[in-house]
Amino acid sequence: MLTIGKRDASGTTAGEADHEPRVAIGEEDGVLGCAFSGIWTTRTVALIDTDMRKIEKRSGFKTLALDLSNIEKMDTAGAWLIDRLVSAFEKKGVKIQLQGQSEIASILLDAVGEAVRRESESGPVRPPNIIIRTLEAVGRRVYEMRDDFLASMNILGATIRGAQMKLGRGHAVNPAAIFNQIDRMGVGAIPVVVLMSAIVGAIVAQQGAYQLSYFGADIFVVDLVGVLILRELGVLMTAIMIAGRSGSAITAEIGSMKMREEVDALKVIGLNPIGVLVFPRLVALVIALPCLTIIANFAALGGGILAAWLYSDIAPAAFIDRLRVAIDLSTIFSGLIKAPFMAMIIGTIASVEGMKVGGSAESLGQHVTASVVKSIFIVIILDGLFAVFYAAIEF
Repeated sequence: MLTIGKRDASGTTAGEADHEPRVAIGEEDGVLGCAFSGIWTTRTVALIDTDMRKIEKRSGFKTLALDLSNIEKMDTAGAWLIDRLVSAFEKKGVKIQLQGQSEIASILLDAVGEAVRRESESGPVRPPNIIIRTLEAVGRRVYEMRDDFLASMNILGATIRGAQMKLGRGHAVNPAAIFNQIDRMGVGAIPVVVLMSAIVGAIVAQQGAYQLSYFGADIFVVDLVGVLILRELGVLMTAIMIAGRSGSAITAEIGSMKMREEVDALKVIGLNPIGVLVFPRLVALVIALPCLTIIANFAALGGGILAAWLYSDIAPAAFIDRLRVAIDLSTIFSGLIKAPFMAMIIGTIASVEGMKVGGSAESLGQHVTASVVKSIFIVIILDGLFAVFYAAIEF
């Protein structure tokens, strides 16, 4: 049987022992023995940390025998210090023998060891080079896009199913909630949409008049403003403003309810959160965005008329007469057709991001930002796809 010496790592004799943590060490026949004593808690382990690190650096033996019978008190800090010693020698292939530990000490050591291993296993493993890391990031984004697409289809399907239900407060379709959302997302957005659209229309007309004046073709600024606003900029600018204004609001509202577990409460009382929270907002957006697009078109054309009058001396009456020749119904409807699709995208993405919010304010901020960025990005891509499609069918 190994006999452990009566001196600790710092040379203090056992007879002088007090409540401070101590370790007595001895080596015999390839076995290193360590006898722990004293109080091993958060307040005292700093006194023995240096000695424990010195023991971890020792080598030349095959077995490590630890005697915990003289430990008076131990918490997770003391257990972690002992577990660190055990882990250091296990990595060297040394056999570990524990003896004299109390039931509480055994539970603490097992819990601390399991937590340390779980943390080390769950920690991110850094790929060897930048190419692998880039491919890994791309792969993660692809899986995230797949999950977002499936969640969007779930919300879209539940919304379409909700449109087939009966009207009334006790059913999935609540007209009062829909009209309330139309008022907030549609009527409330009219001032900012009118202002921004008028400014954009005036800028397009001013820049067009400035460039076309070199060729003596000032009148064609009407064609430029009419076609560009009605086909592209009117609906696109409106969708971007709604994504930033209403899309972020939808994500914040649903996300805050998710944080306060109100979404779970709806499930508990037997209500479908998508039908209660998402359906009215999605329907309101589909109705409001085309109406706002019409208003934005008029505002942008008004700004264009004013700019053309000031920069090119084109009277409003002459502008309107030329506008009748420059555009037709296909020009007007080519922009309006996009509006419901953009509204569905904005509402769906905002709802998906809201449902993904966790329990912290940081998570809410991240998902609100992601909602706006993704909505604007996909709306612009959709506008480009429509442009290609219209060119293919000569619309």
